Amino acid sequence: MAILDKINQMNDIKDLNSQELNLLAEEIRQFLVEHISVTGGHLASNLGAVELTMALHLICNFPKDKLIWDVGHQSYTHKILTGRKNAFDTLRQFGGLSGFPKRSESACDSFNTGHSSTSISAGLGFAEAREILGEDYKVISVIGDGAFTGGMAYEALNNASRLKTNFIIVLNDNKMSISENVGGFSTHLAALRTAEAYQDFKSGVHSSLNKLPYGDRVIRRIQKTKSSLKQLLIPGMMFENLGVTYLGPVDGHNIEDMLRIMREAVKVNGAVVVHVLTEKGKGYTPAERYPAKFHGTAAFDIESGQLKKVKEKADYTDVFSSVMKKIGDQDPSVVAVTAAMADGTGLKRFRNAFPDRFFDVGIAEGHAVTFSAGLAAQGLKPVFAVYSSFLQRGFDQIVHDVCMQKLPVTFAIDRAGLVGADGETHQGIFDLSYLSMMPGMTVMAPKNKWELAAMLRWAVNFEGPVALRYSRGQAYEGLKNYHQKIALGKSEKIYDESQIALFAVGNMMETAVKVHDLLKERGYDCTLVNARFVKPLDTEMLFETAREHLMIATLEDNVIKGGYGESVMAALQQAGIQTKVEMFGIRDCFVEQGSVEQLRRAIGLDAESVTEQIIRGFDQI
Repeated sequence: MAILDKINQMNDIKDLNSQELNLLAEEIRQFLVEHISVTGGHLASNLGAVELTMALHLICNFPKDKLIWDVGHQSYTHKILTGRKNAFDTLRQFGGLSGFPKRSESACDSFNTGHSSTSISAGLGFAEAREILGEDYKVISVIGDGAFTGGMAYEALNNASRLKTNFIIVLNDNKMSISENVGGFSTHLAALRTAEAYQDFKSGVHSSLNKLPYGDRVIRRIQKTKSSLKQLLIPGMMFENLGVTYLGPVDGHNIEDMLRIMREAVKVNGAVVVHVLTEKGKGYTPAERYPAKFHGTAAFDIESGQLKKVKEKADYTDVFSSVMKKIGDQDPSVVAVTAAMADGTGLKRFRNAFPDRFFDVGIAEGHAVTFSAGLAAQGLKPVFAVYSSFLQRGFDQIVHDVCMQKLPVTFAIDRAGLVGADGETHQGIFDLSYLSMMPGMTVMAPKNKWELAAMLRWAVNFEGPVALRYSRGQAYEGLKNYHQKIALGKSEKIYDESQIALFAVGNMMETAVKVHDLLKERGYDCTLVNARFVKPLDTEMLFETAREHLMIATLEDNVIKGGYGESVMAALQQAGIQTKVEMFGIRDCFVEQGSVEQLRRAIGLDAESVTEQIIRGFDQI
């Protein structure tokens, strides 16, 4: 009988002996590789956190105790140990098991997560609530070293130092976020990993350093900066100086060592950091070799590690990557900024070609925005490439530091609109609304891959802030012959007909073409307009078209509230034009996981649903 067969509900792990625990870790890794090879998902991060999670489950009593995962993409073992292993065939599928912690999914999921650097803040809230309500339970926040590049983690630590009751912060240190970490905190952790070896170095013993992670870097640093040796010799100095107890580092793949240090941690009256060393991708050789590739992967062949479905055509990120490199060749004032997403946003090519003009600031989107503003204020042309849902974390900085000063920062917004399997925390469905409300911001969206290239070239030379948003996945190659020159605030008319006029934004143009064709099949004429600019609005074309048609329909993969459709309706009302308007977008809701096609059908944004609603609305005129 497999040991994993004994794990059917929360706390079953407590019935296993030490030998069974080690076998269980092996079986969980095999289970994860087998299932994620079929469904896709976050593999490397979960393989690295198996024993760590098991140790926490042996210490905790669920659901009474509260375990909070930062980001949450490493919580698969937690799901397995809390009675959800039989649902893994549905992982990240429509209506299936979420790839992140979800309170509605299990009482053992204390807090919904999906973005970085939030777990200490949330955990501190749980700990303080426990004291106010006079309750008794453990609070443990698990945060990766990559998440410590985000400012929220430090803000929370600053407050956690005042806590007088136990609160455990597990620092899962695998030297990576999605890509390898950068910055001062990463260097500080490298010193903590090798603190014991520093003593050996002073005694002339170098061999142990060479066996440890970053050992060669430590040797060079000691040789270059002798004055800092004393400081580097003190493990956890930063945490202790903040008033937070530091324990570790400890081998995160040794369950017995983890249990010993966790038993010490629960005795601390106050906040305590437990520094755990893990290996991302552990137990599966391809993921160990290429942890960034297997951070979030599609279905793959287990033996070779190769994706089962090879990408046949370029996606929008590929197009952005290629054009950024060409722009960099032509204009030395163009610089690129990323928040720990060089690979995901397509900036790796630019980084390799122009390392001195590339900046990875870590998981710190607010800082990235203001840093870009500083670059722009001094005459450079910064392009901040960022996922739509992550740019939300820099809202105030965009308003205060970029738009107020009218600085020429280009926001290359990847994963805009529905992104699919990552679900509600990652859907990029709010950007058109919150960016359009900012004075001075120009908001653009391309209809296909050629227009993305043209818009990016236009944006980096525009004298003001520009948001250029494009979707995840294969770049649309339709409408190739429609390439009107980009001009500020000017839309592009694709088909000039009568009766109904459909204005579509960005990647919804592909759907809009299908809607146009379906309407024609049903006997309705339909003018089709590529909006191009969400802000400023092309009121000249809008008013002219509205006066010549009985109905205007707008199509966007953004929430309707504050989006393109509402801007169109408001402009028409203000001009006194009474043409009927139908708005198609995302209603007042968060959108769950599933393929983009499934989600569009579910919320009525597929071509067939849009067509039927347009016809119903038109026939009522």
